[in-house]
Parts: sequence; C-alpha cells; structure tokens
Amino acid sequence: MASLGKIARRTFLFGTAALAGGAAFGYWKYGQPFANPLTKGLAENEASFNAYIKIATDNHITVIVPRAEMGQGVSTTLAALVAEELDVGLDQIQVEHGPAAAAYYNRAAISEGAPVPRFDEGFTAEGVRGAMGVIAKFLGLQFTGGSSSTIDGFDPMRQAGAMAREMLKQAAANRLGVSVSELTTERGSVRHAATGKTLTYGELALDAAKIELSALPPLRQRSEWRLLGQPQKRVDMAAKVTGAPIYGIDVDLPDMLHATIRMSPYPGGALKALDGAAALKMRGVSKVVRIESPFGNGFGVIADNTWRAMQAADAVTVEWEKPAEPVSTQSIFAALDAAFDTASPFHLRTLGDPERALAETPAERQIEASYRLPHLAHATMEPMNATALFKNGRLTIWAPTQAPGVVKMIAERISGVQADKIEINTTSLGGGFGRRLEADYCDYAIRLAMEADGRPVKVTWSREEDMTHGFYRPAAIGRYRAAIGADGMPLAITGSIASQSVITDMVGRIAPLLPIAGPDNTMLDGAYNQPYAIPNHRIDARKVPLPVPVGSWRSVGYSINAVMQECFLDEVAAKGGIDPLELRRRLLKDSPAALGVLEKVASMADWTKPLPEGRARGLAYTLSFGTHVAEVVEIAETADGIKVEQVWCAADPGVVLDPGIFEAQMMSGIIFGLSAAISQEVTFADGMVEQQNFSDFAPLRMNQAPAITVEILQQSPFMGGAGEPGTPPSMPALMNAVFALTGQRMRELPLGKTLSFV
Repeated sequence: MASLGKIARRTFLFGTAALAGGAAFGYWKYGQPFANPLTKGLAENEASFNAYIKIATDNHITVIVPRAEMGQGVSTTLAALVAEELDVGLDQIQVEHGPAAAAYYNRAAISEGAPVPRFDEGFTAEGVRGAMGVIAKFLGLQFTGGSSSTIDGFDPMRQAGAMAREMLKQAAANRLGVSVSELTTERGSVRHAATGKTLTYGELALDAAKIELSALPPLRQRSEWRLLGQPQKRVDMAAKVTGAPIYGIDVDLPDMLHATIRMSPYPGGALKALDGAAALKMRGVSKVVRIESPFGNGFGVIADNTWRAMQAADAVTVEWEKPAEPVSTQSIFAALDAAFDTASPFHLRTLGDPERALAETPAERQIEASYRLPHLAHATMEPMNATALFKNGRLTIWAPTQAPGVVKMIAERISGVQADKIEINTTSLGGGFGRRLEADYCDYAIRLAMEADGRPVKVTWSREEDMTHGFYRPAAIGRYRAAIGADGMPLAITGSIASQSVITDMVGRIAPLLPIAGPDNTMLDGAYNQPYAIPNHRIDARKVPLPVPVGSWRSVGYSINAVMQECFLDEVAAKGGIDPLELRRRLLKDSPAALGVLEKVASMADWTKPLPEGRARGLAYTLSFGTHVAEVVEIAETADGIKVEQVWCAADPGVVLDPGIFEAQMMSGIIFGLSAAISQEVTFADGMVEQQNFSDFAPLRMNQAPAITVEILQQSPFMGGAGEPGTPPSMPALMNAVFALTGQRMRELPLGKTLSFV
C-alpha cells in the first residue's frame, strides 16, 4: 500500500499476493501506488474513495468498471464485486467505464499468461507468475483480454468496496459519537441499532472520503455473499434493449464531421498514388487525407455524413503498391509446411523421454496425423469505428476499445500531445473477441481529426474494409505422432506446430521499437499446458513470419492446439481400442477438477447409452484461462446434410461470481467455435483477403444453432475466466463426432469445405 502506517485513500489497491510478489523480487518501486484518476473532475458535492467508487451528497453512487463491456456481462459482475462489500444493490448504483489510467492495469492477464501450466502451483511456477505480475505493474497497461477481468478484479474491487464501507462507518461513528462496532450498513445507509438513527452514504460521503484506515478490512466469506454467486440483472440490459446510444458507432457530438478509410488491400502495402479531385467535388466532402501508419497505409475521406464519405472514398483514384510476391493461401501453407524443415523449434515442457519411447515402440503400434487450420477473422457485429477531437492542444477520443491504455500510448505518439491532455472515453463494444485490443481504427481517427480544424470526426469503416483489414487468428499446421502401449494407452505423444507468433506481431505494431525474441507460449497454449498424465510428452512450435497481420482471436492459441490435441487423442483412443471417454479418464486421474468436468459431461450426455443409427457424439476437454471445460457434441445425419443437434458443457472455473452470465458465456463461446469449425476461413489470392462480408464468412444461423446445456462445478483450486474457455473444446468435439458418425477423420477446418451442414 501507500505506506507502512496508513492505507492511502486515493491510491490503487493491490492484493496481498501482488505485494508479496513485489517484495520477493526486490522491486521497491513495485509497491509504489498509482494515483487515483477519479480525483480529477469531481463535482463539488462528490467524493472519491478510491479508484472504483464515487459518492455524491445526493446519494448518487458511481462504481467504476475498468474493463470493456462487449456483451460478456463484465460491467455487471465487476460492479457486483464492489457492491457486495459496499452493502448496496446493483439497482442503487451507476456503472461507468474507468478513464484510461495505469491504476486499472491488468495484472491477471499478464501473470496468468505466464509460460507455465495453470495447474502447476509449485514454487517455480508461482515465482514465474509473480515475476510476470511485476512486469504487468511496470507496464501499467489497462486492457480487457485473456478472460481475466473477474480474476483481476476479484480482490482489489472487493477491497475497494470494503474500505469505502468502513470509511463511511467511521464517519458515522464520529458524527453520532458512538463506536464503529455499534454500526451496521445496509443498502447505502449506516445504522445505529441502539438509537435507531440512520445516515445515508450521501450524507457521510464528504467526511468519509477524508478518513484514512490503518488496516485493510476483512472481506466477506463466500457463505456471507448476498450478490456474488447469484444471477444478477444485467446493468447494461435496459440500454441495449431500448436502443440507447451506448456504442462507439452511436457517438454524436456537436459540429461533428464523418469519415471513412480505405487502406491498402495488400498487408503492409504502400500507397503509390492518390487523386482525390473527383471526390472533393462531391457534395459534403471536405478533405481526402493520406494515411501512413504502423498499422497500414491508405487514405481517409472527411465529409458531412458517413454515407457521403463512403461514396466519395469509392470515387478516389488510387494506385496501391503491389508486393513482388503476393501472398496466397497456397503460399501460406507451403511456408508453414517448409518450416518443419527450416525453422528452429522451441518447447516449454517435456515429460519423460518421448523420442526414446517412440524408438522402442514397434511401428504397428504407432500413429501419425497432420492437421491444418485456416486464418480466421473476428467479424464483430459492430464494424470498426472511433471518434476523435483535436482542439486547443488537447486530444479526446471516443472508442469501443478493449485497450484504452494502448490507445492512449498510440495517441501520444501520433499527436505529440502530452498524456495528461489526452482523454479516452471507452464506449460499449458491439463485439470484441480480441479485435479491439488493436488500435488501428483509433490511430486513423486521430490522424483524420488532426486534419479537421478543431471539429470532432467520427470514422466508420465499411463492413468490407473491416473484414479485409483484420488482425487474423493465425493459420497453423500441426504434425502429431504417438506410441501406444499394449494396454491401448499412449506411451508417448509428440507434436510440432508451425504458425505465426501473435505476440511478435501485436507488439511490433503497438511498440515497433521494442525488440521481441524467444518463445511465444501462446503458440503452444492448449498443448503443453494440459493436465494429461502422458508419460512421455512434448509439443514444440516453429515461428513462421508471414506478411499476414495476426492478433488475438477468442481463446488465441487454445483455438488451434485444442483442435489438434483433442482430435489426436481420439485417434489414439481408436488405435488403442479404448473409448475416448475412458482414455481421458485415465489420463486425467491425477487432476480432480479436470476429471470432475469430464465425468459430469459424460453423465449429462448419457455417454454410454447407445444412439440410434444416423446419430453420433464427440467429446473434448480443455483447460484454458484457468477454467476446465469438457464438451460433448451430438450430430445427426439428415437428407440435406449433418445437423448439430445438441451440445453438453461442464465447466469448472473454481469460483463462479454470476452463474447466469457464466452460462451465457459458455454458450457464446460454443457457438463461436462451432461457427469457425463448420464454415469460416480467411483465404488469400493475389495478395488480398477474399472474404468481404458475413455472406462469405458465415456464423451459425439461428436455425443451425444446437440446444446447449451447461453445468457449472466449483471444485478447481484456482479461479478461471468465462469469455473464452467455451470455444476451444467445441471444435474438436464436433470433429470427433463426425468421425463417430462417418468413420472419416477430419483434420482440416472448416468442415464445410468437404461436408454439408444444415
């Protein structure tokens, strides 16, 4: 905290684990608190208790949620963390996204993303996580990703509520002349039972905010929770169902201009020639601006409305510099294939001696398989957009961003404006999935605002521009090999993955001067860090530089490696003559939480019950983002093709803060994964992306969506996330079901290229 003697009221709160980690690694500066960003701009009748709470004298309570609301319900769950300890209902508070500030840095996303398996809680693994937490503090980046929001907020946001509650009680005790121990709180009031006197939080706010506590108050035990652990009404739902202007694309400011952009269709390509004369003659068009950015090169058109800007962009005469060797889907996979012979591999974990076990196993008891997965787009419902105002030496941005900290850093670099004169307003997001961790759409908006003579500019992308200028999930090839014992169980499994490095690509765009080298554990997530007790096991990866921009896509590397590993385990089970469920049972016997979800989903789906002809089931399990998930997919053969009938999902995140929201996120992740498995891919021809819209990058339609049943367990010893873990096992579970139905092994996605689905 701020000092040894007092808990500073206007600083960011750290969990005790973070403090211990800082001390253990000897970073004295690590313990220095970030300033509370809410002290600026307070109204006269308003007090800030810490970085999460403002209370006004009229009893208006504002809870700051520092993570982006993109449909996952985080604004409700994080607000409930504060409300639980503050003793108020969600109906008594207003929720706001926090300003872009280091006080809201995301420690969990970085520390939980350490290159060690999450189930490993040994000294070394915990030390690595602690070191990553130190790095996170020094970076001070505020962002939403890695299914980390509730994990990151679990301690500090509850502590914020508890501290504010105790400060209010102390202010009431001072005013009433009684002991704090005689006071209780309930629904925004402090009550003295002996006299029946009650004071509202608003009446006490200004005095309470001046009080400093000598120690952190204890947090409520789970048995005492009144909001947490129970489904809550979404705080954002009323605005969404009534069409309130809450998204970035809804921003409407006085004297606002509108713009759109056209960037080179060739990744990294330059703009050779630009002639905007015809566009500038069109009604309402004011400027055509050349854009040269680390994110891309092209131009923007500023007009008096979005439609005119888009029409004018089509009228601009432009010549793009075409690469000497334009990328194609064929050249991409050829490069990935070649990497197995040319690129140096890295690995993060080895069990036993896989090479020896393979060498000593007869060829007839070995199996090999190769898998091929495509690039994928995020395809968010709300296209990329941002609004910027550059005026009087200040820069203000309104954006549906997952990373306001990154946007602020980019804004400072582009504009030359000092950080304290840059304001980031984070709106609700119409879908993120990792796409809005990027800052390209904000970068372009800032550059256009600097050409707008002090007027705000809202920049809206067309759907086609959005789809063809994403930061895609990498394509990958995986080669697996196994040796099988006389009992049918795997003696050894090895695998090699060839793909692009998401981390290298993302950091190269955000911080181009920062050198990135060494392993990228996201390339192996879902392969090296699963709790399977395979006696001899190693998966390695090869970084393959390609001209295709790649980034974080929902579940990142798990979306690749879970497919390969879980499909290969089914192949091993078939080769060894073992039921896929039984094989996993034996391999997960030392992981109670993993075995728990496996047994639960088997029971839900009645796995051992024979199915009628024309129906089949597939199974998959993945531990991702701290949450164990097992899924069974049931499909049926119809006259028109295969139909996905049902999905059963059992998940264990250790602690569930809102069962309703958690269940919805599992369903969302399943639909997202099935969409990718059945029909989605991004392909390239002559250097350009071929997919233009939802018509050729189709998600599941409502009539295609299966019935989904979710059961939640809470046996895991660590807390996991919700937004991404439902996606990875959904794809291999479907692929394994296809084998059970047709006898055909599917090793390439999307399945719709070779099979018909209805």
